[in-house]
Amino acid sequence: MKIVILTAALLSAADCLAQNAPAPAPVIVSGTLADEGARAALLARLRQVFGSARVVDQLVVGPVAASPEWHTTLARLIGPDLQLVSHGELKVDGAAATLRGDVGSEALRQQVGAALSTAAAAGAGPAIAVNNSLRVVASEQAVLDTALANRIIEFESGKATLTDSGMQILDQMSVALLALKDKKVEVIGHTDNAGARASNLALSQARAEAVRSYVAAKGVKPELIAVSGEGPDRPVADNRSADGRARNRRIEFKVVQ
Repeated sequence: MKIVILTAALLSAADCLAQNAPAPAPVIVSGTLADEGARAALLARLRQVFGSARVVDQLVVGPVAASPEWHTTLARLIGPDLQLVSHGELKVDGAAATLRGDVGSEALRQQVGAALSTAAAAGAGPAIAVNNSLRVVASEQAVLDTALANRIIEFESGKATLTDSGMQILDQMSVALLALKDKKVEVIGHTDNAGARASNLALSQARAEAVRSYVAAKGVKPELIAVSGEGPDRPVADNRSADGRARNRRIEFKVVQ
């Protein structure tokens, strides 16, 4: 049994903006599953991680042999770290999984590979061997990703006021932004799904604007910083847990030209 998930034939959101392509890019899943329940579970997981609008379903149901544990493990492989991969492909064929694509640093290559291996080994059923074939591609985006290092820029609860720890992270991000010279960067605000969507959209926009104001005060040209607020629409983790909601309340930095 083989399942192929293309995580970006994909263009990252930054690539889409730079090339005037529609955003966000699709996540294409193809292959054969044993029954409709397994198909629905895999699609639900993909939509949870990447968003419903991005997932293109090319799955079919056919006469293949696979245990319920295999299907459970397959769903666990679809984690938020896959969003760190551009031009990516995750191929799961029986007891083997291969991940290909580009990442911005060796640290990210190891992080994504380790998360996939942990998911593949967890739970009951036969383990799935993971081949990490990710490629490190140096880029301006990698400079920003490395500086942020998956940390959360914190604000006061329900406000667009930065906390002390948030300002400390932005001090480091300002250095990275200045190193990019005249590259334009989009600052994107995100929230969890608690509360009204309209309020979360406004809050995410206000927080992105607060970040622009802060880095501008550190010498970054404000005209090079575009801002947007996505509210709760692009979660990277499960909003049903406190940890997941914390990860979803985030600021992203994307090179757009």
